[in-house]
Amino acid sequence: MDSSQTRKGAASLAFGAAAGTPEGVLARVFGYPAFRGLQKRAVDRVMAGGDALVLMPTGGGKSLCYQIPALCRPGTGLVVSPLIALMDDQVAALRQVGVNAGALHSELEPDEAARINADLNAGRLDLLYVSPERLLSGAMLDRLSRIELSVIAIDEAHCVSAWGHEFRPEYRLLAQLPERLPSVPRIALTATADPRTRADIIDALAIPDAELLLASFHRPNLHIAARPKGSELNQLLEMLQRHRGEASIVYCGSRAKTERIAKSLRDRDWPAIAFHAGLSPLEKRAALLRFRSGEPVVMVATIAFGMGIDRPDVRSVVHLDMPDSPEGYYQQIGRAGRDGERSDTLLLFGGEDMARARHWLEQSQAPEAQKRVMSQRLESMIVLAETTGCRTRALLQCFGETLERDCGHCDNCRFPVATFDGTVAAQKVLSAIYRTGQMFGALHIVSVLRGKQTDAVKRHNHDQLKLYGIGREKSDTFWRSVIRQLVARGALRIHGEYSSLALHEEVARPILRGEASVMLAEDAAAALSEAAAPGARGSSAPHRSLDGEAEARFQALRAWRLAEARDQAVPPYLIFGDATLRDIAADHPDTLAELAEIKGVGASKLERYGDAVLEVLRR
Repeated sequence: MDSSQTRKGAASLAFGAAAGTPEGVLARVFGYPAFRGLQKRAVDRVMAGGDALVLMPTGGGKSLCYQIPALCRPGTGLVVSPLIALMDDQVAALRQVGVNAGALHSELEPDEAARINADLNAGRLDLLYVSPERLLSGAMLDRLSRIELSVIAIDEAHCVSAWGHEFRPEYRLLAQLPERLPSVPRIALTATADPRTRADIIDALAIPDAELLLASFHRPNLHIAARPKGSELNQLLEMLQRHRGEASIVYCGSRAKTERIAKSLRDRDWPAIAFHAGLSPLEKRAALLRFRSGEPVVMVATIAFGMGIDRPDVRSVVHLDMPDSPEGYYQQIGRAGRDGERSDTLLLFGGEDMARARHWLEQSQAPEAQKRVMSQRLESMIVLAETTGCRTRALLQCFGETLERDCGHCDNCRFPVATFDGTVAAQKVLSAIYRTGQMFGALHIVSVLRGKQTDAVKRHNHDQLKLYGIGREKSDTFWRSVIRQLVARGALRIHGEYSSLALHEEVARPILRGEASVMLAEDAAAALSEAAAPGARGSSAPHRSLDGEAEARFQALRAWRLAEARDQAVPPYLIFGDATLRDIAADHPDTLAELAEIKGVGASKLERYGDAVLEVLRR
């Protein structure tokens, strides 16, 4: 073992001969008894000097795949990360377990930057986090070429792909790393990449021999639901009420809607914060600090609130507008339940959203090849919203993964949606749109079908049409659902500033002629309302149930953790996660040795917090 390894393993020597091994560092530093899933294969690959592309769902433990080799191999681990907030969170978490980590970025205090630079030059730094822009500056690359590097990790690697949902052109320049920093194993990591994006990552990063380590995208603790838009605010409040006193994220499609929804929630005494790209840096920082503080806030945001959201106890994610791809959707719902506990997600969708997204795509100036891929992803997202089968299976199929059986925990599995032969209903809708000139919105078409004497119906003499009133036996809700599902199937398009409906003749003509049948889903609103009832939460209980005394200990530990976090100005979850505190409360250790046996209590945390935790338990 050379001096670098000796330095890194010094804190682990109490474990004996195995202390410098990945397993020894995992146990001593991070407090985990064994690797999970594909972690060991990824670590072994890098330890042997090979490249790897690792795909694991959010919360799957990707960071250990490069942190462990960085602590075991000689030299400093280099981590390329896209966001300052993400880097700072990772560094703070590593320092909590006694690892000397640092991040170099524009918001660093001069004294801190000087300390990190000194440690880097002296070989004392275990891990260095930098952005791709800073890394690729000539001075930084020259400097790094003169020191020993243990591993190069490219986090959020989907950013390198033009097919990815968060493409960043500067990531493409990372292909020059083998030439500038040769013989250093590279590991690219992401939670979201379909087969096309994976191939592009390997090509763009110039890692042709990388081993692909692909974990399942299935997260059983995420309960996925989708629902046609009705009263958006009421539907949102219905979900949030289930998680009163817990953290939630609400995604909106525009800045204006973000502000409006946040204000509506605050007016109803919800602790809501708006977050979008139009805020000043100071406003963004304040919002992030409040979210990371552990408060039970509702973050109402655009997709600007994205990568680097490490808070583990987000209990619900709601989309008030449909994302344009399954990749973006999966990345966003993945911010719920990082601690592995039951969390709920809800997607609200409408025909107008779908038609608008298709229209924008048609008007896009992107190359035709890229537009085709974007169109395929949008259609996959629409199918996911409208599916009557297992929603989890449909989502995983977007990533090339086949679930052998229905998940049992999405909305369609728990409350199956009935379908019916809707061919005649579809023909009535298409005929009404055609006969009225393809220039009216859904509200008017429903009025014609239901035989209503509205001003618009009378003004345009649509009450004189033969089909006027042919659908009066069905409700407004029924006909709106038929229209929405025909938009989803591509039989209808929405155009103009008044959201007028028009036929997409290639799809609509066979339906009108009776050459194609149409199976439609019955309105699932009632079933989903039942699913939202407090008694229907199913497996929402925590992983480990606590009796009265243990629950009191758990709450006391959380109060201590919050005070400690405020003193250190770090998020509470960086000190201990809820799962670890729950295990401590249940097991009620009396000694430091017993406390050390609990998962998530590593050597550094035992030394820093052990006595305080035992004192809380004694009190």
